[in-house]
Amino acid sequence: MAFLSSMNITGSGLTAQQLRLDVIAENISNINTTRVEGGEGSYRRKLVVMEAEAGRDSFRSVLARAAGQVPQAAGTLSERGGVRVTQIVEDQSPLKLQYDPTHPDADEQGYVELPNVDLVKEITDAMAATQAYSANVTAFNTLKTVATRALDIGK
Repeated sequence: MAFLSSMNITGSGLTAQQLRLDVIAENISNINTTRVEGGEGSYRRKLVVMEAEAGRDSFRSVLARAAGQVPQAAGTLSERGGVRVTQIVEDQSPLKLQYDPTHPDADEQGYVELPNVDLVKEITDAMAATQAYSANVTAFNTLKTVATRALDIGK
């Protein structure tokens, strides 16, 4: 069922990039938030951490088995593959300081801590996530075409 696992891989990529875009949208919408729930200071930029899920076999292990360097039973096949989001973390870079003594969240010296969200970084990340999402859609559509043509052969 390599065909179905390929669909699962592209589906996991679509899901991960959609979550990444959601987090970027949250960052942009909170670019001026100086007070978060619980009064813990200014909003901190969030980042999505992803990791590859171990798929079937690595290319290196398949090549080693084909060359007879590894016994056939040593390569266990797992049907999982793709990418998964492991966590959403807060960016610990320093917050921006702006002098505004009239602001309700200003400290004793008149400085306000602004979020560490940079609009240029967020737009760049959003463009990269959109391109990755688009690549996964293209891969999914290609798989769909292959499956349709394979079914046409059986007619």
